[in-house]
Amino acid sequence: VQLQASGGGLVQAGDSLRLSCATSGLTFRTASMAWFRQAPGEERVFVAAIRRGGGGTYYADSVKGRFTMSRDNAKNTVYLQMNSLKPEDTSVYYCAAATGLILSAVRDRGQYDYWGQGTQVTVSS
Repeated sequence: VQLQASGGGLVQAGDSLRLSCATSGLTFRTASMAWFRQAPGEERVFVAAIRRGGGGTYYADSVKGRFTMSRDNAKNTVYLQMNSLKPEDTSVYYCAAATGLILSAVRDRGQYDYWGQGTQVTVSS
C-alpha cells in the first residue's frame, strides 16, 4: 500500500491550497481516509477524515469552515481543500488510511493503518 501526498507549498495568509493523496494497493472504496498535520516539535494531530464510500466527513475545530475533505473513488484519491489559510496552519500534512475505522475514534491516529510521506504547507503572515 502506498499513499502519495502532494500539493503543499508556500502561500500567504488568506490564500488557498488543495492537497491530494493518491493511493495504490488499497481497496480504496472500503477505506476511511484522513489528514493529520505535524508542526515542528509538536505531536501529529487530526485535521479531517472522510468515511469509506464518502459517507460523512469530520473536522478538527481549528479548521472547520475553512477546510473541506473529499474523495474520488474512481481515482483512488482524497483531497483537502484549504481556504483562508492562517500562519498556524503551517505544518507537514500527512494522509492516512484506515481499513477498519471506529467512528468514535476517527481522530485517533492509532486507528490508521497506512500513512503517506507528508507534504509541507507553509503560510506566511
